[in-house]
Amino acid sequence: MIIRPKYTQVLAVSLLVLATLATLAILVFIIVFVLGKGLPNINAEFLFSNPEDMGRAGGIFPTIVGTVALTLTAICIATPFGVGTAVFLTEYTRESRITRIIRFGADCLAGIPSIIFGLFGFIFFVTYLRMGWSILSGSLTLAFMILPTIIRTSEEAIKSVPYSYREVSFSLGATLWQTVYKVVLPNALPGILTGVMLSVGRSIGETAAIIFTAGSSLRTPHSLFDSVRTMSVHFYILAREGLSNEKAYATATVLIVSILMINLSSYWLMNRFILRKTK
Repeated sequence: MIIRPKYTQVLAVSLLVLATLATLAILVFIIVFVLGKGLPNINAEFLFSNPEDMGRAGGIFPTIVGTVALTLTAICIATPFGVGTAVFLTEYTRESRITRIIRFGADCLAGIPSIIFGLFGFIFFVTYLRMGWSILSGSLTLAFMILPTIIRTSEEAIKSVPYSYREVSFSLGATLWQTVYKVVLPNALPGILTGVMLSVGRSIGETAAIIFTAGSSLRTPHSLFDSVRTMSVHFYILAREGLSNEKAYATATVLIVSILMINLSSYWLMNRFILRKTK
């Protein structure tokens, strides 16, 4: 039996639409379920007060500060190395065995489970280097985790810049570094920013590696060597120990809203940047 092409086309489109709707439905269900449980328990006191009785009462202000400090420090460490590696692979080397080894290593690094990163960070940063459970130990571990994402997204963004841009820059007497700095990177910025924002989302939601390296202190941190508890770790401990389901859902709600705001802000900035470039 031969099926006509127009029927196969309709069938393929229907299956793709169905898969898309199913994915969106799952996403909406999770968001609505968590928000429905958590929003009634969120108020100013919950956001700006310290936890009490191991998290059964009080708020989550120290965990918000810890999450922001840990994520920003990890991004500040990983971004220069990730973008620099991508620039080296695309602009300063030709395709060779070395570049293939570097890309293969980045792909392998991206596939390592987060608990392994946590164990490595605990042994190397916390114990061997004697940094203790601290923001610095957790940030360095997170930087290793998000480095492959920044490298690959930045590499693809740089490759997408037309080579004619480079030729025009070279014809005007610019050096390779001037071309990279003033021509390539500005045009690749939206793609690089996408990788950075994806890394921010992963850092905010990470749990296993953070427990091993940053600890779970409920005090507000004052330096990079203080132990912290992030919102994801706080949610995990509240849910696992059964301390307070209301506080756990409220913490999860703040996490989801934060990630949604970060993603929406990044897309708005990227679209604004692209529109400005096309004018």
